[in-house]
Amino acid sequence: MARCGNRLVPAAAALFLGVSGAVAEDGKVNTIADISRYLQTCWKPPPAAKARPLDITVIVSFNRAGNILGHPRISYESADASDEDRLQYRIAVMETLQRCTPLPFTDAMAGAAAGRPFAIPIRRRKTSPPTQERPA
Repeated sequence: MARCGNRLVPAAAALFLGVSGAVAEDGKVNTIADISRYLQTCWKPPPAAKARPLDITVIVSFNRAGNILGHPRISYESADASDEDRLQYRIAVMETLQRCTPLPFTDAMAGAAAGRPFAIPIRRRKTSPPTQERPA
């Protein structure tokens, strides 16, 4: 469901966690799926003692150089998560983005990704209960 302009370019084909495969052989990010795979290499979830697993989605844009453009925002969190769980996962997501940027885009991907928002889902649960989405 790719859309143009300032609309979302979902990375649903490649979930942030549990993605098999590797980033392009030269270590460059060349596809939307590679963005999630690359960010996965920097992901450190909060310790179980600090937060129960939850699902969370971050919307983030990058410039041509692979740096974060604007401010990432959380668009979804599991409805049954506590405030402390949400806080710990929000911190972990932002630390991941700091550790992993700038993304090493190929020239083609830099042009395609620049300025477009990507919805990056982080799925920590094996199966999510059927709940209504709770906006962040």
